[in-house]
Amino acid sequence: MKTEKNIYEKIVEIDNIKKAIWNASKGKRQRKKVKIIINNMDYYSEQLQKMLLKKEYVPNEYEKMKIHDGVRKKVRVIYKPKFYPDQCIHWCLMQQIEKLISRGMYDYCCGSVKNRGISHGMKYLKKVLVRDRKNTKYCLKLDIKKFYPNINKEILKKKFRRIIADRNTLDLIDLIVDSVEKGVPIGNYTSQWFANFYLQNLDHYIKEQLKIPYYVRYMDDMVLFHRNKKKLHQIRKDIEQYLQKEDLKLKENWQLFKVDSRPLDFLGYRFYRGYTTLRRSNFLRIKRRIKKISKKRSINYTDASAVFSYNGWLKHCDSFNFRQKYIKPYINMNKCKGVIKNESRKRFKAK
Repeated sequence: MKTEKNIYEKIVEIDNIKKAIWNASKGKRQRKKVKIIINNMDYYSEQLQKMLLKKEYVPNEYEKMKIHDGVRKKVRVIYKPKFYPDQCIHWCLMQQIEKLISRGMYDYCCGSVKNRGISHGMKYLKKVLVRDRKNTKYCLKLDIKKFYPNINKEILKKKFRRIIADRNTLDLIDLIVDSVEKGVPIGNYTSQWFANFYLQNLDHYIKEQLKIPYYVRYMDDMVLFHRNKKKLHQIRKDIEQYLQKEDLKLKENWQLFKVDSRPLDFLGYRFYRGYTTLRRSNFLRIKRRIKKISKKRSINYTDASAVFSYNGWLKHCDSFNFRQKYIKPYINMNKCKGVIKNESRKRFKAK
């Protein structure tokens, strides 16, 4: 595998730093501390450059926050890094190494990758379920146990040393990796890339050695299809053995089922042959939120954005009747569009 050199000199270029500050500030530009940095871009870019050149950067302590995520209300610890310098430095790094990580990435690794999100995985699953019934007869659904906290930092560092031969860049990666005691922190911009990179070899193992015809991964959630049920049972065991080398374990709640006997619940949707519906819990959440919004005298920017987000989710599946019954009578989409346009104008003028 080809290793890249001379990356750090690109990381510390002033244009790369300014771009990183601007990208890191997306969605945060109304905050006072972020505004100060954006309004004094030249000064803060130079300070960041000096910090990186002199290798004086030390990651700040994270602000930790517990959330209850998903339908099952899993408790997750979210790590919030400081905007400056931490988030800005994360962007400085990723803007230069993203292409190296992407180079060996599997086409249907769909989590937190630009132009390869949920819709990318959806289109692929819809297509293969209709076009190849024979090789999608059975589905194996897997999930890795506490993936982010269980990533082995030493193994991750070794993986980076196979593609990067720049000591300064590796030192910066090590600093970020070692900024928490265990695993990689959920909340860092770098973490989603590091996590996908950690499983890159697994993707190639599944496709190239196990010869799985159809396979999609969304972060640590995986679905594999095959014509032979016994073969999929063996493949699950092979994946378990492979993950032991990566210091990871599969969750015990793996599922193997006949696709024609039940829908595939994945990426927030339920996939049947020929049509797709939204997961029931998501339908209920949207229905409740729309009712709450409809009772308000006026729609604010947050509500309008939520409506458009929900509409996007529904457009990707067979939900015409749901939209006609639970959204169209209660929400005026043109009003929502107007609210978003007005808010966008205000924010643009405030820059």
